[in-house]
Parts: sequence; C-alpha cells; structure tokens
Amino acid sequence: MSTNEQYGRKDPLSLKDEYFAGMTWGWTGVRGTWVASEAERSMEAMAERLGVNWTAISFGALQDHPQATEIKFAEEPTVTDDEVRGAIRKAQSLGLKVVLKPVVNCRNGTWRAHINFFDIDVPCEPKWSDWFASYTRFILHYARIAEETGTDMLCIGCEMVQTDRREREWRQLIADVRGVYSGPITYNCDKYQENQVAWWDAVDVISSSGYYPIDDWEAQLDRIEPIVRAFGKPFFFMEAGCPSREGSPYVPNDWGLEGAPSEQAQADWYDAAFAACDARPWVQGFMLWDWPPKLYAPEDAAGNDDYCMFAKKAEPIVRDYYAKRLREAASSQTAEQ
Repeated sequence: MSTNEQYGRKDPLSLKDEYFAGMTWGWTGVRGTWVASEAERSMEAMAERLGVNWTAISFGALQDHPQATEIKFAEEPTVTDDEVRGAIRKAQSLGLKVVLKPVVNCRNGTWRAHINFFDIDVPCEPKWSDWFASYTRFILHYARIAEETGTDMLCIGCEMVQTDRREREWRQLIADVRGVYSGPITYNCDKYQENQVAWWDAVDVISSSGYYPIDDWEAQLDRIEPIVRAFGKPFFFMEAGCPSREGSPYVPNDWGLEGAPSEQAQADWYDAAFAACDARPWVQGFMLWDWPPKLYAPEDAAGNDDYCMFAKKAEPIVRDYYAKRLREAASSQTAEQ
C-alpha cells in the first residue's frame, strides 16, 4: 500500500477533479496559542460556520532581516512541533483535508517577498546558497511532519517574489522534499507573479495569492488562464481575501490601509471575486485569508476591520458559495461514474 493510499490522500493527478473550499487557519502561529481551548473552538467554528472541506494550517518562522541566511524555526515565537501535529489532528478529526503551510517572515518587519541576495556570489556578502541551505532544512523539517501525520498537501513557499527566479534551487528543494514527503506539493506565488515562475512543472498544484482589486478580477483571470493551461496543473488561490474596511476592495492586499470598519466592503469584494471565478472552471477553489486561532466576540464583528469574516456579512456569502460549488463538484463526479 502506498503512503497516499494509507492516509487516504488523493493522487496528484486526481486533484484535477477536486474543489478546494478552504480557509487558512492559525496565522501567524505564535507559540502557545494553538494549545489553548480557544484554538480548538476556533477551528470547530470555522468548519461549522463555513462548511469548508480543506484548511491551510499556516504559521511563520523568522529570519532576522531580508539578507539574513538563517531561519530560526525551532525558536519562539514559532509554534512547536507538537502544536503543529495537534492542529493537523484536530482538522482531521473534523473531516477536513489539510495543506501544511510553513512560511518564513523577517523579524524586522520587512515583507518576505524582499528576501534577496546577489545573483553572483561575492566574498563576505550573504549568499543564496547559504539561505537556501537553511530554507531547505526548514521546509524538510515540516515535510517530515506532513508525511508522518498524513497531511494532504504541502505548500513549500509563500510569496517569495525575489526568490522565484532561482529556478535551480527551487527544483532541488522540490526533489529533496519528494524524498521525505509522498503527497502533493504546491507553491504559493504572489499576486501578479503567476507568469514569473518557470518551474511550475516541478510541483503538483499551481497556487497563488488572489488579492485582486474588486474591479480587476476579469483581467487578472484572463492573464492567469494561459499559464494554468500551459502547465496542465490544478490551480487554486492559496490565499485570497479582503479586510472589512472602507477602501480595501480596491487594494485587498494592503492590511495597513486606513479606513473605517465596513462589513459591506468585504462582502462586496467576495461577491465580485466569487462571481468572476465561478465562470472559470479551471479555478478550483480557495484557501481564504484568514481565520485566527482566537476569535473576537461575535458582538465585536462590526468593529473588526481585519480579514476574518467570522460573524460578518461576508460569512454567509462564503458559506453559500462553498456549499454550491461542493454540490456541483459532487454532482459532476457522480455523473462521471
């Protein structure tokens, strides 16, 4: 029996028929927060209120700054291995399929997309080879946990824009991961970068961050579709979402945008995103951003201006859309049998 059969994981080829009605849970993975009772209740509420069939369990590990070459994933504030295993087991107990998504961040607050080094090694300067050696240790550590726990998919990177050009190193990393993890592998490229990754053939699933303006979805989907068709891989948005804040539908990736809380702004963005993607059967779903391990009180929802849609107007939009798409997927699979 293969490992995929043992854990009930889908063969990567069969993922072409999968619909990912998903939500990202747990960010940023601060040590100690995943073992609290609130964390279990949060994940239970996510499954019950949204009707998801997948979750991306996501957490961050830190390097000191964008030119640092050591990722300190065993240290605080990163969640412990036992917390990671516990979150996976909890999701599995709820009947959810799991993408494990370890992410590197910079301690000084610089966005990970700016991690970068000289293309040619220079003595006494930080080097790509040193960084990828540390990053490989980081990803392989969690790849082993993903294999041990029967995790359904592994995401090997998130929005690493300046690293995307390092094709040789990414291909080697993927080969190393396949030596310890037998499930499907994806990489989460950043928005607008889908056509900048030359090594999509090396992964099983293409995924990206769908933080597109409310009035620009059609143009961006037109741009992405030829890439997905060319590589012949399943595609979904590993991240997508919008803060419940005035102005955010036009810059949904800007979590620091100033604006008054607005449930309606968030709801309008989801209506537009789902309507545009609904007409594109090659878009196989979302791991929406995001559902924290500790939820705010429902009565505080109207004043919360973050991405989470718990108890907001967008929540039933997500739930109803996912229910519709999962019904359609089930009906299609039944017709093919």
